[in-house]
Amino acid sequence: MTSAFETVIGLEVHIQLLTQSKMFCGCPNRYGGEPNSRTCPVCLGLPGALPVLNAEAVRMAIALGLAIDAKLQPESTFYRKQYFYPDLPKGYQITQGPLAIVEGGSLEIPGDPAVRGANAPVIVGIERAHLEEDAGKSTHGEARSLVDLNRAGVPLLEIVGRPDLRSPQEAFDFLKVLHRLVVFLGICDGNMEEGSFRCDANVSVREAGSPTFGTRVEIKNLNSFRFVKQALAYEVDRQISTLTAGGSIDAETRGWDAAAGETRSQRSKETATDYRYFPEPDLPALCLTHEEIEQVRNAMPELPSAREKRFVSEYGVGEYEAGMLLQDAAFADFFERVARIGGNGKQAANWMLGEVSRALNERGVALAQLGLRPEDLGDLIQLVVAGTLSHHAAKESVFPALLRGEGSAKAIVEREGLAQVLDRGPVEAALAEVLKAHADAWHECKAGNPRLKGFFVGQVMKRGQGKLNPKLVNEVIDEALNAS
Repeated sequence: MTSAFETVIGLEVHIQLLTQSKMFCGCPNRYGGEPNSRTCPVCLGLPGALPVLNAEAVRMAIALGLAIDAKLQPESTFYRKQYFYPDLPKGYQITQGPLAIVEGGSLEIPGDPAVRGANAPVIVGIERAHLEEDAGKSTHGEARSLVDLNRAGVPLLEIVGRPDLRSPQEAFDFLKVLHRLVVFLGICDGNMEEGSFRCDANVSVREAGSPTFGTRVEIKNLNSFRFVKQALAYEVDRQISTLTAGGSIDAETRGWDAAAGETRSQRSKETATDYRYFPEPDLPALCLTHEEIEQVRNAMPELPSAREKRFVSEYGVGEYEAGMLLQDAAFADFFERVARIGGNGKQAANWMLGEVSRALNERGVALAQLGLRPEDLGDLIQLVVAGTLSHHAAKESVFPALLRGEGSAKAIVEREGLAQVLDRGPVEAALAEVLKAHADAWHECKAGNPRLKGFFVGQVMKRGQGKLNPKLVNEVIDEALNAS
């Protein structure tokens, strides 16, 4: 049934900017706090209060525009978007008008082979990104509703994607790529649970091959990657089923009920005329200079996409591993320091994605709270690569001791007597004892049974109590097998 239809999705993503103060006043821009304690006449919309634009929010918008290769407008204006809701104290929202500070741009995401027939990257267009202020927060109970205006006036950057996505998986991937970008830029903390990165999804379906878009439905306030994918999958199926049964799709706003696993109608879709936009009289036009843009450009960090490619070429890791290492900036920075100290990028990646990630998950802490220094992990990798320490001893003994703060890797190895034996003498002596105990198996191994070699390697390692170097053990056994 679904092969007769094509899905069309465009996302609108609101990111809360990591400024110290709100968009148009000096109130702290921080999550939580005693309700209505971080407010002033400006964000409360009291008569006579005048807004003043936050310059840092402008710089953050410029950074995003540069990162997505957009056109930064030399002049853009603010408008009043009129609507009534209890958590919007002014009765309007200050937002940017028809021309935004950021126009155009794009992001590259993995294409969904299930709908595109090939596993090739897809360029997703960005319509614009505009500055605006957030509303407050309403909490509804059975007997009453409460309004907290601490969030009113918090700076937002709304990023409007073009309808270039063709499946819920592509929407998921687009959000992931955008989330990583804004976090690496340092303009948003990306915390979806606290609402600092949230998404509205516009979705429609049309007959496959048709140039005309279907009727668009908007799903509001999706605050997790999983919910975006689930809500879109449900809505696509709902629209296709409705059209297949001869029905029609209404232009409306729907919400996602995660408990029921379905979208539900909330209201008919608003149009621009419903909001009665007009220019904000208390704010002048926002004008950018070439010097301001270049100042932001010169302070830009390495973008995640470029860094991912560099990890592959410089450290010899695969594309998947590079993407996982870039799960956040602190993790990527830690990896680079470990790789440079340990002198082996592949081993550094294995440890970061293996033991370090496992410890983080088990303890439920951030990397900064793990108690591990990159210098110590780099030294540990050096010992393993040099053959001084077995991987087993590194994993089971030294790494846990590093997390307990029991000294450097070298000190732990010396104190616990964990260094591998690199002398041939003990290896040959251990092999002689093993051969005496398993003479028949040795004759069979020499006769050409390759599986028995592993048995002898294990027996020799066991005799050496795990301190014999595996490479040396293999070399000594191979020489014995080849001897007449």
